[in-house]
Amino acid sequence: MAAVLTITLNPTIDVFGEAAEVHPTHKVRLKDTSFEPGGGGINVARVISTLGGEVEALALSGWEMGDFLGRLLKDEGIPWKPIPMEGETRVALMVHDQSTGLEYRFLPEGPEVHEHEIDACADAILHKTEGFVVASGSLPRGAPVDSYVRLAKAAARNALPFVLDTSGAALKAALDHGGIHLVKPSHSELESYAGHDLDAAGIEATAKAIIARGQAGIVAVTLGADGAVLVTADRLLRLPAMAVEVRSAVGAGDSFLGAMVWALSEGWDIDQAFLLGMAAGAAATGNPGTSLCRREDVFGLFEKAGGKAPAARA
Repeated sequence: MAAVLTITLNPTIDVFGEAAEVHPTHKVRLKDTSFEPGGGGINVARVISTLGGEVEALALSGWEMGDFLGRLLKDEGIPWKPIPMEGETRVALMVHDQSTGLEYRFLPEGPEVHEHEIDACADAILHKTEGFVVASGSLPRGAPVDSYVRLAKAAARNALPFVLDTSGAALKAALDHGGIHLVKPSHSELESYAGHDLDAAGIEATAKAIIARGQAGIVAVTLGADGAVLVTADRLLRLPAMAVEVRSAVGAGDSFLGAMVWALSEGWDIDQAFLLGMAAGAAATGNPGTSLCRREDVFGLFEKAGGKAPAARA
């Protein structure tokens, strides 16, 4: 059984292309077009696979684009479990304007999802008896606000550590339910949860309060160019962002989470797992378009920052 099961309720086919210039009315022709499987949990699964971990991706899947999503994952060697849905899997587009260096990202909201489809995802978790469960990404249209609570309850049935990366009402509902092993909000997502702006002290205080209330055991807050903060019951860590040439911010948060979960699933100390997550997030920003981090870049940055991977387990 894979060490990590990831869940994506709103997956995508990510299309990326280069344009000489983006302008209105006239056709904008793209070159170097690529197609990649996307969505929060799927991106986390791709990172874990890149780092050498055993992972299975569970995702809602609909119609022809759902089949295409499965083929893309198969091409990357990632086992996946599709949960059928009535709607078509969405397709997202990102265009890099070579004349300005700007990126344009077009993300459809995706199909409407029904309660029974969410419950089918929760039922699928019950077959997992060991390892981590990671739910990541936005809620699709129509999904109950407590969708991630349902997934967390299913993971708890077999005492599986449940990891969550989402936002808005879905994040609040999950934290109100509690019992999350690791939650990874961004700065803006944590502010939305708190209901007001947060400076450095406010971020730490909010994270500590989440821990004290038993809502989560680990809170990792990503801060973009300002690095990240990690809070547990007995420690507070703040790391600066690693210096890299930023080419795209796409997938940085997913890379951070994927690397950190992989390290934890391998038995790493939380401090080193956090540092590896920072390295993966930085490595992702050095790649163009929708490309995620590369293993050699992740470990290169990790070691440069003083990281020490534990000896491989027998």
